[in-house]
Amino acid sequence: MTSAVTTAFGKAATDGRAALVGYLPAGFPDKQTAITAALAMAEAGADVIEVGLPYSDPLIDGPVIADAVHRALRNGTRIRDVFDTVAAIAGAGTAALVMTYWNPVDQYGAAAFARDLANAGGAGLITPDLTPEEAAPWLEASDSYRLDRVFLVAPSSTAQRIAQVSAVCRGFVYAASLMGITGTRDTVNAGASELVGRVREHTGLPVAVGLGVSNRDQAAEVAAFADGVVVGSAFVRRLAGAPDPAGAVAAVRDLAADLAAGVSRR
Repeated sequence: MTSAVTTAFGKAATDGRAALVGYLPAGFPDKQTAITAALAMAEAGADVIEVGLPYSDPLIDGPVIADAVHRALRNGTRIRDVFDTVAAIAGAGTAALVMTYWNPVDQYGAAAFARDLANAGGAGLITPDLTPEEAAPWLEASDSYRLDRVFLVAPSSTAQRIAQVSAVCRGFVYAASLMGITGTRDTVNAGASELVGRVREHTGLPVAVGLGVSNRDQAAEVAAFADGVVVGSAFVRRLAGAPDPAGAVAAVRDLAADLAAGVSRR
């Protein structure tokens, strides 16, 4: 099965670089600004956009993203707004994945969520808190609607666990570079490269590394050993620190261009 995500990673590999995966939560600082910022991110070089589904109990999100999703919820952001954001990104020709905890999908209904996501042009889901043992409803629904499913591995994952997770992934495997919550870091965890190597022993899927990357040099460092570089908190911080919507979009565009230059330095 060839998805928009598979195509994006394939193109990046053909270009001799890592793919840039950028994250923004739907509805922050408002629905339209989030959409415009995501489109600007893509225009500046992001290959795949993760659209965050705001959730009231963000388990692995650090303070920057947690505050943003709280504000998005306070603004009245709903799942329909997430689908609208995905539709705008996909309609512009960029692969769009939804990053979400499992509870909102479970409450919506896995099959219904898959149907509506596919109808919006979405490529699939990243589900940080869903384990393979509990994923049967999503595996079935994603098969029915030909959607990618991205699960996470961590530095603490055993070889057996990496094999189990990789076996149910589609699109790419998300390698969390460190244990803990999201957020920018001064340096990239030295164990990230080793984790990518361990994942590659079990799958031919691309491996993307996330948690902590915030600038061109860090993106280049990760791109030297990974197939994709995931950046979230740095983008959200740019949105949160802007004086107005136009400034927010410009700040996201500038960061995406900087990071895109980084992932090209393999």
